[in-house]
Amino acid sequence: MQTELRREEIACLIPHAGAMCLIDRVLSWDDKAIRCLTMRHLAPDNPLRREGRLAAVYGVEFAAQAMALHGRLAANDCAPPRPGLLASLRDVECRVERLDLIAGDLLVEAERLMGDERQAVYRFAIRAADDDLIAGRACVLLQASLR
Repeated sequence: MQTELRREEIACLIPHAGAMCLIDRVLSWDDKAIRCLTMRHLAPDNPLRREGRLAAVYGVEFAAQAMALHGRLAANDCAPPRPGLLASLRDVECRVERLDLIAGDLLVEAERLMGDERQAVYRFAIRAADDDLIAGRACVLLQASLR
């Protein structure tokens, strides 16, 4: 299991830049899963905010970035980040209405259930303290399969 990456390192690994990079820290990862922390749900410059609010459904983007990050780390290559397309979501549950009302860190977890170089299926969860906030499954198509 690999550990600890900071925001600057993360921004080099995924195609999300500036305020749109929503993951602050990788706590741990291995070939199957990743655990990340973020406080970006509280940032006033978060580009997903609407009228100063951050709806819980945008937590899917936090999870998608964790998945993208996991894909890069698990691939263990030096190629530039490959954009992906979030092709489908399944069984998504939002147990809160807004993320900007959550005071502490968000724990963002993603577990790769299956996949290859063209696509991946992940289970994801977002938690704060002992509270489950968002959970679901996602299918991601990678750039090479979009051509």
